[in-house]
Amino acid sequence: QVQLVESGGGLVQAGGSLRLSCVASGSIFSTILAWHRQAPGKQREWVASITSSRGTNYADSVKGRFTISRDNSKNTVYLQMNSLKPEDTAVYSCSALRQGISSWGQGTQVTVSS
Repeated sequence: QVQLVESGGGLVQAGGSLRLSCVASGSIFSTILAWHRQAPGKQREWVASITSSRGTNYADSVKGRFTISRDNSKNTVYLQMNSLKPEDTAVYSCSALRQGISSWGQGTQVTVSS
């Protein structure tokens, strides 16, 4: 397992942007990386994922607004969030999956005001 630490969350007005980062304690080579979020009173939901070959997938709710990317040299995965909406308010966490083993970060709060 690797340790994951997210950063970059905060308070932003609707229509604004934030860039989240998730740094792994070890190599992320050959690892599927993903972002998830959990809003108050709701179940955690998958947001986006990126494979080791940089193939990406997005939840319909964020498609066209969010972009996931990775920098293997920095052991980091990013989530660029544009055109933020109040319904994007949640704790965002990252995950890493390699050889059937999952690791999760603690999360970072994103709050979008209307």
